[in-house]
Amino acid sequence: MLLLASCVGLAWSWSTRTVGGVRTRSAPAVAAAAAGLAADAAMAADATDTAEYLWRGEVPLPGADCQERLVGASPGVALRVLRWSPTDSAAAGRRPLVFVAGWGSVFEGWRPLLTTWASRRPIIYIETREKKSAEFDFRPNVADFAMARHADDIAAVLAAIGVAPSSVDWFSSSLGATLLLDGFQRGALDGRASVMLAPNPAFKFPLWARPLLRLSLPRRVYARLQPLGMWAVRRKTKEPAQRARYERSLAAQDLERLVLSMKANLGYTLPAACDAVAMPCAVLAASSDTLHGMEQVASVVERLPNATLIEVPSNQYAHEADVLADVEPFYEAVG
Repeated sequence: MLLLASCVGLAWSWSTRTVGGVRTRSAPAVAAAAAGLAADAAMAADATDTAEYLWRGEVPLPGADCQERLVGASPGVALRVLRWSPTDSAAAGRRPLVFVAGWGSVFEGWRPLLTTWASRRPIIYIETREKKSAEFDFRPNVADFAMARHADDIAAVLAAIGVAPSSVDWFSSSLGATLLLDGFQRGALDGRASVMLAPNPAFKFPLWARPLLRLSLPRRVYARLQPLGMWAVRRKTKEPAQRARYERSLAAQDLERLVLSMKANLGYTLPAACDAVAMPCAVLAASSDTLHGMEQVASVVERLPNATLIEVPSNQYAHEADVLADVEPFYEAVG
């Protein structure tokens, strides 16, 4: 989320230098940056043309049956839900896991993990309303993407498919983790145990970006933000696999929704003490993840009465099956 907010301001400030107190642009730097943005624009156009498959259709995985549904979450809003049931009867009888991915995240980024996990337990994968897969019967505004709306959506979807929140385990990432914590704290959601990758304690955008986020932009402007976002991704991410995931996700987005979502979360902060979140929680973090700083993630652990910090080698590691060696023992220890 911070990347897209930053890309507008970064686009204005790239390849500048200060001479005698005056900001100027270096011609070679401008040419290089322009060439890079042109390449990113071509990449974004190509990716957008083929992006629909990322948001539609069942996703077959080994050892599991898949079902896709659009489920009503609130009046005029329906969310995409993918459910996998293991073909092994013992695995199919295990406690279901509800999976809520991060802001704008596409399933393909989680395929390495879910390809293994879906054969071990039932999984309910819910795509939140800022994603392109959500269907609106109206043109949304900023208020439609408030944090509380997301958690209430999850509760409504589970009720619609006949799953009691108190009976499930949770796995979430980034904004998905933050919205669940908000729901747990408010009592809108419950569960047995929760694993969260890099939850955001706050969405504090740079000072120079905040006025830009408050602007009302014409719809035609959003498509032009994609190549800028691609450039910002490469500038801000250290992990190559993480960078590739974000580039793919950004190219597949409805950018108008993403900007509305950013505006809704501008200044949002988790409560200083989330003492109502009684369930056991594990928080995953990687020191190499420059987008979700270790210090910020550790501050979330401090707010929770029953939480453990699990340091993982990288953000990408948490998207692959290897992370099951870290999270499955946690779930099993809960009993």
